Amino acid sequence: MPPVTIKDLKKIIALNELPDEHLQWILDRSEYHEYADGDLVAKYGDEAEVMWFSLEGKVVFYMYINGRQVYYFTFQNDDLTAGVGGLMPYSRMKKYPGNSYALGQTNLLLINKKYFAELELLNPDFIQRLIGIMTERAKAFATTQLQHEKVNALGNLAAGIAHEMNNPAAAISGISHELTKRLEHNFEFTKELLDCKITTQHIQNIKELVDRKVNGPIQNVKRTTLQRMENEDEIEEWLEKNGITKRETAETFSEYRFSIEELENIRTDIGPSSFTRVIPWLENLLSSQRIIKDLAHASGRISNLVTSIKSHVHMDRTNDLQPTNIHNDIENTLTLLGFKIREKNIEVVKKFCNDMPEVPVYVGELNQVWTNLIDNAIFALSKNGTITIETFCDDKDIEVSIIDNGVGISKEIISSIFDPFFTTKKQGEGTGIGLDIVNRIVKKHNGEIKVKSEPGRTEFSVHIPIVPKKGLN
Repeated sequence: MPPVTIKDLKKIIALNELPDEHLQWILDRSEYHEYADGDLVAKYGDEAEVMWFSLEGKVVFYMYINGRQVYYFTFQNDDLTAGVGGLMPYSRMKKYPGNSYALGQTNLLLINKKYFAELELLNPDFIQRLIGIMTERAKAFATTQLQHEKVNALGNLAAGIAHEMNNPAAAISGISHELTKRLEHNFEFTKELLDCKITTQHIQNIKELVDRKVNGPIQNVKRTTLQRMENEDEIEEWLEKNGITKRETAETFSEYRFSIEELENIRTDIGPSSFTRVIPWLENLLSSQRIIKDLAHASGRISNLVTSIKSHVHMDRTNDLQPTNIHNDIENTLTLLGFKIREKNIEVVKKFCNDMPEVPVYVGELNQVWTNLIDNAIFALSKNGTITIETFCDDKDIEVSIIDNGVGISKEIISSIFDPFFTTKKQGEGTGIGLDIVNRIVKKHNGEIKVKSEPGRTEFSVHIPIVPKKGLN
């Protein structure tokens, strides 16, 4: 071991104000280690037992997230980390949350945690300085955590949105193809129609009947599958007796609730020979109208998704406090998570308070809270589960409770649920920082989040004051 001197320790920013006798005390109780470039300094999952001082080189830290290593931080002898790393006095770290590697030739001085209490007695001011360095390190870690969580949340959200967009987009593509085919048929059917002895009054009579069918109250009366199929069979049988053999014709007229009597009236009005030419034209017209409605519905879904996305990510607004309707924000979140909800056939029960006031919040950040809590509830449920969202409001406060009827969180771990990097999910399914960020966002609003859980009921309750307290940051 090369000799390490007091002069060497004074080059380390964290130690440069210590008296020589205290530096000698550290030297007497420390171990010197040399690491080549890329050597493992600390291993993920190992007990955190030593604090180290950097005599030479750098240490890069990679957090272990979802089964992979993600770069987080570089320790070196600079103003941010002051040449000190590892376990520090009063740190809650029990095990290393990732791997640390030497960057270049790195020489460290390691001191075991068993000497921390003695060190505090020796120099309390030095311990306070170390706590200050640890606090700044925690802030830097928190910033990185937030960035990773945002990227992770954005990735999950983007995947869900892509799936949500794909369904109406695929529908529009299919509708476009079908509508093109229907328009081509229209030329043929119109030519056939002109060969009939049919008057404008006949066309008007048919139009009035169709208008009654499209806009009549009977359209809102639901039928069972059996009732619909029996009606189709009845119409198909009657049409075949009168020269119309296509099954889709019977399906269309059944969908629009045509009766045999009404079809008979058309046949009587225009005559049997014209009837076999008019019915295909009318079926094509009705189908085209239905297709156009389907097109409007599909494009409307895309428009609603875009509106929800813009609102959810707080586009076109400042980063200041902005008044928002919490109910609308929750609805937008449910829209964006709709694919996951439908995939598990989850029932969402909303018990919203009346007259929800607009609340001044950081909308984009608070939407992360709703996204995380609802997404966690979805994850906790098996198929056919239930999520209940309850809100309570008055002129001073609002409270949002998100409840699922899953298996619950055990009493042994519920106290750790908001701790950084703590997760109940399997490796690769969760980062363990979502609820930590939720907690920090709620506190940023001077609010409070609580959790209660038992088998069959887990409830996360978020309480936020409507009037911002002094010091909201």
